[in-house]
Amino acid sequence: MMWSKFHEVWKPVMVMSIVNLALAFVNIFLKKVLNQGLDYFTILTYRQAISAIFLAPIACFYERQRKVEGHVICLLFVSALVGVTLTQCLYLIGLEYTSATFSCAFLNMVPAFTFIMALPLGIERVKMKELSAKAKVLGTFVCIGGALTLTLYKGMPLLNQQPEHIADKGTGTPSAFKLKKWIIGSLFLTAGCVLWSSWFLIQARISKKYPCQYSSTAILSFFAAIQSAILTLVIDRNKTKWVLKGKMEILTVVYSGIVGSGLCYVAMSWCVKQRGPVFTSAFTPLLQMFVAMLDFCILQEEIYLGSVAGSVLVITGTSILLWGKSKEEEQNAVKDIQQDEECMTNFEANPDVPSKLRPNGEITSKAVGYYSN
Repeated sequence: MMWSKFHEVWKPVMVMSIVNLALAFVNIFLKKVLNQGLDYFTILTYRQAISAIFLAPIACFYERQRKVEGHVICLLFVSALVGVTLTQCLYLIGLEYTSATFSCAFLNMVPAFTFIMALPLGIERVKMKELSAKAKVLGTFVCIGGALTLTLYKGMPLLNQQPEHIADKGTGTPSAFKLKKWIIGSLFLTAGCVLWSSWFLIQARISKKYPCQYSSTAILSFFAAIQSAILTLVIDRNKTKWVLKGKMEILTVVYSGIVGSGLCYVAMSWCVKQRGPVFTSAFTPLLQMFVAMLDFCILQEEIYLGSVAGSVLVITGTSILLWGKSKEEEQNAVKDIQQDEECMTNFEANPDVPSKLRPNGEITSKAVGYYSN
């Protein structure tokens, strides 16, 4: 029973914590090579190609007996376009215009966006009479408020105020230019977060039709590599941008490909299958905490008041949303057990009458675990 509880509850939590730590290093490395002038389309193409090459042998070894149907391939193509090619492109542009800590703060909006888009699809339901539903709605609005704060208010620097004020006294142009870049980067990051949220919903559908994480991620990376390469050639046909210079650029591309686009996507797909898209996306605040520590220690990036205030609001909203989600799951589990108890009572009283509480007259797995324990 203890091992089963660990596998169902704590293992996804540990997996997503490790995923966000690994992605934090990806963000730091990417910001460093972007500052050195490496093109973000080149990064995107290389990392997806490396991810596909790395995962293909693993998928062939573990999941070679499972065939991929045509409609699943179409879903994976759309998933690659929405959740990888366009999302990472917009995110890298936003990262170039802002900072690693600020960019990751925007990712905290993903749970709220995922929840909002899951409502019309029927994946999430809101009954305003219940406290859990009110918490989910409140958390969503607080997240949106934090996102608006991040976008519209930069504020004063918190760690190194003196040089900024000295620069602004000479001319107002540098400060205005930085603010313009900040707003442009915020818009790109917002669009990327919307697409990233859509990926979780698409992946939830894929995991039901094709529950093979290695194969689906390998195909996903293959499609994303082709899409990003075509996009790169359409925008700029300069061949020199494909040449990686220095160990840092090679290390960043290899690490972000194997870990960021490979293993992390496999882990997230597994968590979507186990606990759903909202649960998986709700761990993005951990990414910001990890990045903030690494950002300050490694890149010496400035931290602004607006980033801190917006991040606090977004993390608070995410926590409220998660609490409402967990309470809803507990209530649903209790209802399932009560229905199964009633089903067992009716069956014992009238063994010849089939149960009407389930379409097939079977008892759910939750009830089986309840009675067996």
